[in-house]
Amino acid sequence: MSFSIINREKQYQGRAFDVSKVFFHLPNGDQRGYDLVEHGDSVTIIPVDEDGQMYFVSQYRVGSGSTLLELPAGVLEAGEDPMVCAMREIREEIGKAAYELKKLGGFYLAPGYTDEYMTVFLAKGLFDSPLDPDADEFLDVVTMPTAEAYQRAVQGEFNDGKTLAALLLALPYFETGLFKAS
Repeated sequence: MSFSIINREKQYQGRAFDVSKVFFHLPNGDQRGYDLVEHGDSVTIIPVDEDGQMYFVSQYRVGSGSTLLELPAGVLEAGEDPMVCAMREIREEIGKAAYELKKLGGFYLAPGYTDEYMTVFLAKGLFDSPLDPDADEFLDVVTMPTAEAYQRAVQGEFNDGKTLAALLLALPYFETGLFKAS
């Protein structure tokens, strides 16, 4: 199967993202235009302290029209390394830095309509090192035992896709008891 881009036309330019119409030659020879949300790449961090407490943030999200419980996350600045972004974001969002930051993998958030790629990190060896949050962020930090976080994920209590995907990538690093043989 081969797709080839014919043209790309900017339709909208905003603070957080742009929207372009991308025209393709399809494998059957037809042509079609697709809307693409162009968004900077991002990171999600799974911070876990020495007591096995996992850190989350609770914040209002306009897309859901509600407050969601999610892992700390943020968008890379132009040319920024994802690991540097991850270190900055946990300091801004939970007031902690980490002695150990391990890259677990990554994924496209919604490849049907956006080019945003998210890299996931596990943060351990946490210590106090707060940075001021972004001016438009109003966050509450929530901690819970790692096993509880996974149980809540399985019970459908997290409505944030990046949190669920990140927890799945981190599962091999935790003894959660979720998949014990019966």
